[in-house]
Amino acid sequence: MADVKGILGEKLGMTQVFTEDGRAVPVTVIKAGPCRVLQVKTLESDGYAAVQLGFGAPGPRVTKPMRGHAEKAGADPVRHVVELRTDDAGTYELGQEIKVDVFSPGDTTDVVGVSKGKGFAGVMKRHGFSGLKASHGTKRKDRHPGAIGACATPSRVFRGMKMAGHMGHERVTVLNLEVFEVDLERNLLLIKGAVPGPAGGLVLIRTGVKAGAGAA
Repeated sequence: MADVKGILGEKLGMTQVFTEDGRAVPVTVIKAGPCRVLQVKTLESDGYAAVQLGFGAPGPRVTKPMRGHAEKAGADPVRHVVELRTDDAGTYELGQEIKVDVFSPGDTTDVVGVSKGKGFAGVMKRHGFSGLKASHGTKRKDRHPGAIGACATPSRVFRGMKMAGHMGHERVTVLNLEVFEVDLERNLLLIKGAVPGPAGGLVLIRTGVKAGAGAA
C-alpha cells in the first residue's frame, strides 16, 4: 500500500474540451469536495493506516452517533463517509479540508462509482446473446435463452449459468483515468473518458494503483 490521495465527488455529466492543437477530448465533469477528514487510523491504534473522508450535506435526519463522530473531528455531519487506506495517513489531521487541488492535471487516477441500474434484464441485453431467428415458426421465442442444462445427467443447472436477472447497479472501478483539468474556484475535476454511474451519482477519485490496465 503506497501513499494514496483521494476525494469524494458528484458526477455532473460529460462534455468535451479542445486542446491547443484543436483535438476534441471527451471528459467527465465531477464536482469534487470539499471533503473533511473525520478520522485518522494508524497501525498503533487500529492495526492499519487509513483516513476517513466525509462529503455532502446530510439528510433531514442525522443520527446521534454520526453527529458525535463529526463533532469529534470539529466538522459538520455529512451524508457520505468513505475510508481510504494510505501509508501516509499520519500526515492528515482531524477536520482537515480536502479540496480538488489534491490532484493536478496529468495525474493518473482510479474512479469508483455505482453503475446505472437496468432492472430485470433478459439474456440478450444482459449477456449479449444473439437469440433465435425471428422467422416463420419461432412464435415469440426469438429472445429466449434456449437450453440451460442437460437432461438426466447432471439433472441440475450449474451455478453461474448466464440467465436473465438483475443488471447494473454494481460497484465499478475504472482504472488509469487521466486528470485533464482542475478548477479550484468551482471545485471541479475534469477527467478524460467515462466514469461509472448516472449524473448526480457519488464517485471516489483516488490515486491510480495500477498501470496499463483496463476496468475491474
